[in-house]
Amino acid sequence: MQQDPLKIFIAQREAVCASCGRELGAKAWITLDQEKGALCMHCADMDHLVFLPAGDAALTRRARKHSSLPAIVLKWSRARKRYERQGIVVEEEALARAEQECLQDADLRERRRERDAHRRAELDQQLVQRFAEGIRKLYPGLPPAREKRIAEHACRRYSGRIGRTAAAKDLEEEAIHLAVRAHIRHGMTEYDQLLLRGCDRSSARAKVEGQIREVLEKWQQGQEDL
Repeated sequence: MQQDPLKIFIAQREAVCASCGRELGAKAWITLDQEKGALCMHCADMDHLVFLPAGDAALTRRARKHSSLPAIVLKWSRARKRYERQGIVVEEEALARAEQECLQDADLRERRRERDAHRRAELDQQLVQRFAEGIRKLYPGLPPAREKRIAEHACRRYSGRIGRTAAAKDLEEEAIHLAVRAHIRHGMTEYDQLLLRGCDRSSARAKVEGQIREVLEKWQQGQEDL
């Protein structure tokens, strides 16, 4: 039986996350938990995903195919009295792979350049550098250049990730640990696949916790794990 696609809603009213209690404001991106209610992207463990607007059917189809945790982004249309699809969110690696397959399209190549330039502009490069240095100091066994990748994910302004918090700006160790754990959880375990199969977040986290601890210990002890 085919699983219903995951959905993200763009709120039309002031929203509050039922898990962390953070006021999200209007137009926040939320998911709806049957028991808890509205959850922010961070608490729903979906803040590592990137947005692909609707409009390019081939790119969307390929990105969704390559993503282990795709979700549809919906917005309520007052004029039409219905939710309308705005695009999807997928893993960044899935989007990059889909774009690579479509690179013969000159328009897509230009779009990729614009997207990369926009992302670079969004990043506080000094914060990314300091955050990456903090990661490498705490995890000397991290594979080469991995700290920059984790830092960029954590520090994007639009994302609400841990990297944009006051703690991260002060480079508190806990902020770095959370960012590294999230990287391992989403990129090196079956966590996203478990969510897609309907496993609740608590159970999915428990299933992959041993894997996360194993990788963390290797990286902390200076043992590279690709």
